Amino acid sequence: MTHWMERQRAFLDFSLACLLRRKGRNLSLVLVYGLMVFMISSVIFFTGALRRETAAVLEEAPEMIVQRTLGGRHDPIPVRYAQKIQAIRGVRSVEPRLWGYYYHQASRSNYTIMVGSESNLPDNTVKVGQGVLRTWGTIEGDRLFFRSYDGKPLDLKIGETFPGSTELMSADLIVMSERAFRRISGMPEGSATDLSVRIRNAAEYQTIAEKVTLALPDTRPILREEMVRTYSSLLGWRSGYVVVLLAGAFLAFLIFAWEKATGLSAEEKTEIGILKGVGWDTSDILYIRFWEGAAVSLAAFVLGVLAAYVHVFFASATLFEHALKGWAVLYPDFELRPTVDGYTLAVLFFLTTVPYTFMTIIPTWRVSIMDPDTVMRS
Repeated sequence: MTHWMERQRAFLDFSLACLLRRKGRNLSLVLVYGLMVFMISSVIFFTGALRRETAAVLEEAPEMIVQRTLGGRHDPIPVRYAQKIQAIRGVRSVEPRLWGYYYHQASRSNYTIMVGSESNLPDNTVKVGQGVLRTWGTIEGDRLFFRSYDGKPLDLKIGETFPGSTELMSADLIVMSERAFRRISGMPEGSATDLSVRIRNAAEYQTIAEKVTLALPDTRPILREEMVRTYSSLLGWRSGYVVVLLAGAFLAFLIFAWEKATGLSAEEKTEIGILKGVGWDTSDILYIRFWEGAAVSLAAFVLGVLAAYVHVFFASATLFEHALKGWAVLYPDFELRPTVDGYTLAVLFFLTTVPYTFMTIIPTWRVSIMDPDTVMRS
């Protein structure tokens, strides 16, 4: 075993020397190769980080949301429905929620308005996210100007702001009192946007959802697991969309890599002929070619992954943020936690480095089994 490892180290030293002799050609290959690894890794890192952040946020969400539907669309739900749901065995608590959307003409953005469950805000005061401060067009000092549902003007004072660390969920959020919310949204008294249901036993989620549907046929229970799957599907669709856009560039790279890997230059053929002439075995030449391909692909992999890591977790994925977040005036400005799991790195490694490494062996094997004189003449 020790002898075999010593031989492999000698082959690796010889391969690196060969790469340095053709450093211009190999450097261009590493840069193009690394660029493709960088783009694919950026999409995977960004989507995975967003999925983890979303799952972490939804851990605090209620186990079930109950909405009323009318004509297949979301409709305000009577608050009295909470009593029927509370009577179902296994339900811990039911809380009406007041929230909705407010379109602001000046900024051409939709903002989320809601009544905070723990908030004791005065009727003329709001708590806003950082994105509201950046985009609200008619902000004057510490005041926001609204138009209520009946067309009357309403101005509210900014009392607090959400910290930047919560911007993933609070960028477009405006929290206000119940009275102010009903004036702006037109939500009638005795109605709520939906009902937040807390359940004691996780094994009873589906059973309680079925009981809610039987007791209140015009409602739709939404479990927390369904919300997690919805967000995961949305992020997966967006990442797939970006990968499709990169497919053309990826195919061009495959053609480039195939040409570089399978097309031996005259210098390389002469080198193989000399090695065969001085007594090297075909297996020894294949080992050299293998280590050359492994060195190039590994260098490109490390370069691309490190660049993608910096791009996503320190530069907020500047190149892909519009495609992955969506096109809108209001963007959440947040920093993702630098977390990359070993499984993701392993998948990226085998998808980007292993094919090229073994691709380099095929033309070398074809040439190395030929007679040395024939190789030299070709």
